[in-house]
Amino acid sequence: MSANPKLNWPAGAQVDRWLDRWLPLIAERNQGRGEGDDAAEILELGCGGGLDTEALISAGNAVVAIDRSADAIAKARLLAPTARFFCQDIRDNFPAAHSNVIVASLSLHYFSWTDTLALVSRIHATLPVGGLLFCRLNSVNDIHYGATGHALIEKNYFLVNGEPKRFFDESDVNRMFSAGWRRLHIEETIVHRYQHPKSAWEVVMERF
Repeated sequence: MSANPKLNWPAGAQVDRWLDRWLPLIAERNQGRGEGDDAAEILELGCGGGLDTEALISAGNAVVAIDRSADAIAKARLLAPTARFFCQDIRDNFPAAHSNVIVASLSLHYFSWTDTLALVSRIHATLPVGGLLFCRLNSVNDIHYGATGHALIEKNYFLVNGEPKRFFDESDVNRMFSAGWRRLHIEETIVHRYQHPKSAWEVVMERF
């Protein structure tokens, strides 16, 4: 085990601190759901190696995180040992938690449109009124990571190196969150975590 697990972060990870500007809003909204066993926990869907988990924990939040990869969760535990982790598909029932905030970075875009809408509907049902979803989604301009040149499954949904991946334009994002959501922020941005720049949508939605 590394004495400093952050040394094992992928190149560029430290500059991809996308949640930093949202931490004050997260702290504001993630209060007031009780004490002890009923305390608020941020629900993270698709935690990967735990970069966002660690950022949330370091800011004083409790986190329950889901990922389908046991290897990814093992890495995330090193960065954020106080978080609760569950190895499962994010389309399965979420672990029991009281959450005012859900985070889903680059994890909601692997599914058919029908499954995507069903997942968003379940996220909406999980949050209380005024709860927030912070997410990032592949952009249709993400040419380095599959948005072009791959077998088409359905509109903006491709088989990329054996794995289905969905890509969104702004109208897709708006349709995805058309029912029961108030749009607080939507921006197409560049992620610098990987070998090549990655185009993604950064989205903040409020449940009403």
